[in-house]
Amino acid sequence: MNRTAVVTGGAGFIGSHLVDSLAGDGYKVTVYDALMRPGSEYNVKWLRDRYPHDRITFVQGDVRNAKAVDLVVRDADLIYHLAAQVAVTSSVEDPLSDFEINALGTLNVLEAARRGGRRPILLFTSTNKVYGGLEEVGTLEGKTRYSYRDLPDGVSEAQPLDFHSPYGCSKGTADQYVRDYRRIYGLRTVVFRMSCIYGARQFGTEDQGWVAHFIISAVTGRPIKIYGDGKQVRDLLYVTDLVRAFRLAVERIDTTAGQVFNIGGGPSNALSVWQEFGPLLAELKGEKLDVSFSDWRPGDQPCYVSDIRKAADWLGWSPLVDRENGIRRLWDWVVSNEGLLRALRDTPRPLAKAHRHRRKDADGQGLVKHRQSGGGTS
Repeated sequence: MNRTAVVTGGAGFIGSHLVDSLAGDGYKVTVYDALMRPGSEYNVKWLRDRYPHDRITFVQGDVRNAKAVDLVVRDADLIYHLAAQVAVTSSVEDPLSDFEINALGTLNVLEAARRGGRRPILLFTSTNKVYGGLEEVGTLEGKTRYSYRDLPDGVSEAQPLDFHSPYGCSKGTADQYVRDYRRIYGLRTVVFRMSCIYGARQFGTEDQGWVAHFIISAVTGRPIKIYGDGKQVRDLLYVTDLVRAFRLAVERIDTTAGQVFNIGGGPSNALSVWQEFGPLLAELKGEKLDVSFSDWRPGDQPCYVSDIRKAADWLGWSPLVDRENGIRRLWDWVVSNEGLLRALRDTPRPLAKAHRHRRKDADGQGLVKHRQSGGGTS
């Protein structure tokens, strides 16, 4: 088994769970992260507190920095490329930064893997937004949710691509590059097109991570704004189930190389973002919540539910955490960390500007490396 792994975006929500799983199994893991997401420093500290100094190496850097990426990736047997700009709204406001991070950053990782000589396995996290608004898919409106007229199992990997929004375009570009590096260069790559992932240590905001954002707002007493009518449906997947799918894809790389998997909770874990989730949240809170409604946002799909049958067939995988238990787990984590979450909410972070500022490190000399035995992150 390969024992050396690099996780780009490893200080993020999904990344920190993945690093925890890998390190717990004995991998030596390099975490490569620009620390631009709120809460990422907390995740680095959490990982350092859990593992000995020789198990995890943290490198602060930007995936747009090709030289720095080369240095990090050159000795890797396994690469999980999770680093990304993840909000549709941010991509609309600053499409250039979005493209540079998601498309160019992914190309930098692929090129480093191709040139490194170790022929590493590379797993990439894509998005359901590569399928666009799904306007051509028949959608029915019910009392509390939208549903597909003709797709009882959800959207499969056979659905035509239709990039929508700058975010959809940048992630879709990266998605296709990862697939093509398998065909053209023989790299062992796998693409996961993710639906709504949630769980502990998710520092959700209004722009991304809506399940955590709503729960954090409910716990801290902040108002919630719903864009659209609240009947939009998403299938929820608890983060530990996602990590398990990642690990299975690598274990079965002889058959999964070059494949794409739609990954989410599937039809049994789907619910509408407010008309159905709202009552669950009010029950957890024990009181009515402060909520308002606004216009739909660009690229928002009335319904997205993943068809996860391919993942079941190829990986022997299915979700183990149902939506009710997962939501309760996340609620309990938020309640236990209310002070931290309040502090993070009160600390604004201009992501795009901060990323651009780091472009001055393009020669690699700005690379900052920390081992667990060292000091705090910079």
